[in-house]
Amino acid sequence: MSKKIMICDDDQGILEMMEVIMEEYGFQSFTQINSTKIFEDIKRERPDLLLLDIWMPAMSGDQVFKQIKSNPDFSDLKVMMYSASAEGVAIAKKSGADDYIAKPFDLEVLIDKIKTLTGAS
Repeated sequence: MSKKIMICDDDQGILEMMEVIMEEYGFQSFTQINSTKIFEDIKRERPDLLLLDIWMPAMSGDQVFKQIKSNPDFSDLKVMMYSASAEGVAIAKKSGADDYIAKPFDLEVLIDKIKTLTGAS
């Protein structure tokens, strides 16, 4: 069974590109452009992994992450944060994210990290 990946980013172009990449590598994916609506999607879709942009309007990735981890229903959800910002890795580590990748992505590194986090072969 293919793993389900949720992608949350405020950039529609990145969401579309990531969906194509996930499909190409055999993952199911769905996206959310509005970080405040992410919780409904997680509850409904039950993803194996959340790819979460750090810098978003309304609710930043680290704020989203804190809310996810404080909810017992979602606390075991694997989360990989990403950012183009030099501070991204520090924010992801401080938040307690399961992993981090810098934008622009190295596609092989991204897929390897996803496979590791989801247990996909």
